Amino acid sequence: MKTRRMANHDDPAQSDSLNQWKEKVYLPQTEATPERKEEFLTSSGIPIDPLYVHREDSGVADSDQPDPGLPGVAPFTRGIHATMFRSRFWTMRQYAGFSSARETNLRFRELLSQGQMGLSVAFDLPTQIGYDPDHGMSEGEVGKVGVSIATLDDLDLLLDGIPLDRVSISMTINSTASILLALLVALARRRGVSPSSLRGTVQNDILKEYAARGTYRFPEVPSMRLITDVFGFASEHLPRFNPISVSGYHIREAGATAVQEVAFTLANAVSYLDAAKAAGLEVEKIARRLSFFFNAHNHFFEEVAKFRAARRLWANLLVERFDVTDEKARALRFHTQTAGSTLTSQQSDVNVVRVTMQALAAVLGGTQSLHTNSRDEALSLPTREAATLALRTQQVIAHESGVTDCVDPLGGCPYVETLTDQVEAEARKLMEKVSDLGGSVEAIRTGFMQREIHASAYRQQKAIETEDMIVVGVNKFVMEEDHPPHDRTRIAASLQQERAEELAAHRKKRDDGKVKAARTALVGAAKGTENLMPLIVDSVEVGVTLGEICSDLESVFGEHREKVVF
Repeated sequence: MKTRRMANHDDPAQSDSLNQWKEKVYLPQTEATPERKEEFLTSSGIPIDPLYVHREDSGVADSDQPDPGLPGVAPFTRGIHATMFRSRFWTMRQYAGFSSARETNLRFRELLSQGQMGLSVAFDLPTQIGYDPDHGMSEGEVGKVGVSIATLDDLDLLLDGIPLDRVSISMTINSTASILLALLVALARRRGVSPSSLRGTVQNDILKEYAARGTYRFPEVPSMRLITDVFGFASEHLPRFNPISVSGYHIREAGATAVQEVAFTLANAVSYLDAAKAAGLEVEKIARRLSFFFNAHNHFFEEVAKFRAARRLWANLLVERFDVTDEKARALRFHTQTAGSTLTSQQSDVNVVRVTMQALAAVLGGTQSLHTNSRDEALSLPTREAATLALRTQQVIAHESGVTDCVDPLGGCPYVETLTDQVEAEARKLMEKVSDLGGSVEAIRTGFMQREIHASAYRQQKAIETEDMIVVGVNKFVMEEDHPPHDRTRIAASLQQERAEELAAHRKKRDDGKVKAARTALVGAAKGTENLMPLIVDSVEVGVTLGEICSDLESVFGEHREKVVF
């Protein structure tokens, strides 16, 4: 395929367009975020331009295929920034959290010292669903798949020594997102840091929990209220913090295809904007703060196309459905994590190869931040060495591969552009089905999303069993002596007792009068319509625990019960 460098284009009209883009979009961005190097060269000394485009006389471009456009310009097929990684790399954000806050803090410090740019916190199941570690429902789960957090003191210990105004903090939390965000705000106040300086993201995406993951507590309607309360609070008090990360990651992990991942994620995002609008919030303002979270799976080119298609589809949907024309609001910003469901316990070192390919697809697809899974995650919580290697994988891609030296280097490739169009078209069709059912909430209530995901997961499993889909080390190239080792990082059995004792001490030292007043005020507000976030912040500041807040809210909202879907 013939391409032309950005300068010296033979077509005067296209040359003018590129020059205008360079002057109006590209150069202003380089002034805001200067390029990493004065000159970009290949290993042979060949200059690398910021952008490459089709030659009109190449004979490869399909006349029916839309122009992919230019980076930094809606609909952002080629990236949301004109300079992309020539100016700065994506945020290298490793997901971590296990056992106690103290142990996780040590891992955070280690990762930051190794060049990580932001923290991504994994919480244990009791924290995710809203039970304190001394509750009967927490039995056997405290600290197992993430860190146990119940109080402001816990979060203070978790983030001990972490400068809240300088380190971006992402929290994978949904049903209890409002409480964890309130804890972070309260911690900033405790340390004398302005909440307005906090940077990061709270996942706060409950719809995909009902459809694919299962860490819910309250029914759909009050859960949507909590989400819009976070939107409103963040809009007023947290100008640098993303109040939601609409997640396709867990939808994909449950067995969805790339098309389903895009369609259901964007359909959920539309439902959140509908809810924000119904709550009296300005859609354009909320859209500017929306972020997304996608999976990077194995089919390299489809994954690159998926990211490009999602950007374009979202930019167009905001105009079509909400009349949003502001380009910053239409720019789909997303975090990526490599696919945990593709990791194998057999021949686990092969996972390094899988993760590298997936991470490269995310980078070539234009991600804004990235987590790379560790090679041993199918066996246990990641070891220190495996987590470091996962981070080094990103650093090699960033500094050694050369793929970051020009914007959207696969743009214009007939295969990639065709796949981008096809993923977008199929995702749009599926979104229309969701819309016809009344939106994501109704699509989940009726079981439509769940059935679609389950059917896809079944097809994939059958393909593995029949060897139509090869998984190296599992159904092909198997080694007889390959026996996965036992879990090497077991959580101490005494942790739950330790956490219960800490919680008892916490309750003993707090002011019971202030606690009772805060809880009574929260219950009263939950029965009305006011924004609950300020009251939740007040509650955690006087020592009310996460479990107590959820119990109080449940007394008003009720508890969600999963419907059996066939």
